Amino acid sequence: MPQESKAAIPTQDKKNAGDIFISVEMSRSKWVIGVHTPLAEKIALHTLTCGDVDALLTLIDRAQAKLTAAGVGAPAVVVCYEAGYEGFWLYRRLVALGIRVVVIDPASLLVDRRAKRAKTDRIDARAMVRALMAWSRGERQVLSEVRVPTVEQDDARRGLRERQRLVKERTAHGNRIKGLLKTQGIMDFDPRAADAIARLDAIVTGDGRPLGPCLKREIVRELERLALVMRQIEHVEAERDAVVRECGQQADTAAEPEREAEMIAVLNRLKGIGMNDATILAREAFWRDFRNRREVGGWSGLAPSPWASGSVSRDQGITKAGPPMLRAHMIQMSWRWLFWQPESELAQWYRKRTEGTTGRMRRIMVVALARKLLIALWRYATTGMVPRGAIVT
Repeated sequence: MPQESKAAIPTQDKKNAGDIFISVEMSRSKWVIGVHTPLAEKIALHTLTCGDVDALLTLIDRAQAKLTAAGVGAPAVVVCYEAGYEGFWLYRRLVALGIRVVVIDPASLLVDRRAKRAKTDRIDARAMVRALMAWSRGERQVLSEVRVPTVEQDDARRGLRERQRLVKERTAHGNRIKGLLKTQGIMDFDPRAADAIARLDAIVTGDGRPLGPCLKREIVRELERLALVMRQIEHVEAERDAVVRECGQQADTAAEPEREAEMIAVLNRLKGIGMNDATILAREAFWRDFRNRREVGGWSGLAPSPWASGSVSRDQGITKAGPPMLRAHMIQMSWRWLFWQPESELAQWYRKRTEGTTGRMRRIMVVALARKLLIALWRYATTGMVPRGAIVT
């Protein structure tokens, strides 16, 4: 056994002996590039102008030339950077040139747990290179690789996310108008009504006065912005529904956005799952290749997060590792599922465990229901397995 262990280590090191590992630490003003080659033990650092891909490619060519001159052969290049506001354009450009790129989930990188730790772009660039080298050796737990969507998948999400922002704007404008009128003793005004602007002329304040001219003009401008947002929401929803209708009229296709549209149509057949619910599930979650239910629950952030040390054990709640928008929407979908699918096995499971409990326990258990519902909907969307007892329209 000792001889086999000694033989395995050099073999693994030899496998990646000629690789070039590069990290890109991005900021608004500059890129800090970390480069490690077999010719040096230290990680070299270079500072580039933000977005200067040509300079990055020059660094890669220079490192490859040095290794070739040293007789290493044809070195492989592995580049990594953290997922963030920069998106995936750098990934796509480098991959098109035949370079292996790893997009890292920033939350998966290990950090120093001391209260005060040094943090600079140079330190982060070196840390990413070390994590990338360990990951290439087979230590997959040192980082999590983000699955990069295709250009078509990324573009198909735009409508969904635009709608989310527009809905928030609609709520903000409505609350602003109601708040302004509440200061005048007016409590029953509906800002979304079609004749909202015309109704302002007949409004009387709580102390018997008409609205002041400045306040009225401000409310009119708010109502105009609200009407614009509502029209834009209608346009976005119409575009979303049109995609699903066009998919249903077409034959089988290999394009990924069309497969997602078909998935939306399938999910929408379940009673209680609306078009927006199905779009969020398909565009934000089910386009990923989950291998089992544990991956679905773990990625969503709805899985429990235990804490145990010796004889001490406590529950920390859910991990909250996934996208917040999906988690919040799954909680809403779970309440609607209980209303529209009361005879389903999931609804019965929830009622059995919350019978006679307080409101707090019901809110806790609905999170567990959300995880189970997400897994059940994933199975239905990918395999056609209908949740037990669910009604399909």
